[in-house]
Amino acid sequence: MRCGWCGTDPQYLAYHDTEWGVPVHDDRLLFEFLVLEGAQAGLSWLTILRKRENYRQALENFACERLAAYTEDDVTRLLANPGIVRNRLKIASMIKNAQAVLAIKEEFGSFDAFLWRYVDGVPVQNQWQRLEEVPARTRLSDLISKDLQKRGCSFVGSTICYALMQAVGMVNDHLMSCFRHREIARLG
Repeated sequence: MRCGWCGTDPQYLAYHDTEWGVPVHDDRLLFEFLVLEGAQAGLSWLTILRKRENYRQALENFACERLAAYTEDDVTRLLANPGIVRNRLKIASMIKNAQAVLAIKEEFGSFDAFLWRYVDGVPVQNQWQRLEEVPARTRLSDLISKDLQKRGCSFVGSTICYALMQAVGMVNDHLMSCFRHREIARLG
């Protein structure tokens, strides 16, 4: 049995079955998820998942250093790209967030060290029985959101931060009845 949120779309199923909730400690991939979760605001995750490869191409595989140096010409180029979400605020946010993540890496040694310190480096193992029990945000996501905002990030509200935590395995929010819950728990 799977978590009900992934429905029947093959791409969504593959994401659920192989990626969602797996602990991520790679700075590039963590930044990718930060950008994609922010891009998802107001949209479905499936919409963003379908555009993920386009984002990788448009943003030079989420090279934080390159993205942080993007200019207005780059913003114009991205606004013309039908393969990504063409929202000026979200595009500006990606650049701003790249700059903030570079400063975070300077201070903490890695984006990984910054994020994972919130859970002491160990994924939180939740034990939800029903989808309705899974929160959209928590006290911890509130703290991460405030910290990221203080450091200059945008599109990092508490709900986005909790989705990030779920995606990168900081929390295991697979339902107890889902075959992935136990598999993910063993990874932590």
